[in-house]
Amino acid sequence: MLVQGFNMIWGWISLGLLVFALAAFVNAAVHRDDAYRAAGKQNKGFWLIILGITVAVNFFLGVLSFLPILGLVATIVYFVDVRPALKQVSGRGPRRRGSSSDGPYGPYNGGR
Repeated sequence: MLVQGFNMIWGWISLGLLVFALAAFVNAAVHRDDAYRAAGKQNKGFWLIILGITVAVNFFLGVLSFLPILGLVATIVYFVDVRPALKQVSGRGPRRRGSSSDGPYGPYNGGR
């Protein structure tokens, strides 16, 4: 009974990692190649290869080796670093107006 529950938890974790990596792969495939260059990130082919390998490893191996952990790191890096940069370059991300020193009522001038 306990082993079945443990295997079921590992199955759900494995499925979650697969879906997460697949979402990153699809998102990487949707963006244009020149957006990667404009954002100053690795090219589209690099990310498609890395994320494609991650999807394949998660599909065939599950979470029974260290390779899915490496793939999880690559997927997190894509979602946290690359995807926001691509969205900003593509004009789909949040646009900031003003500078980073702006307060709620306008620019902060340091009490001058």
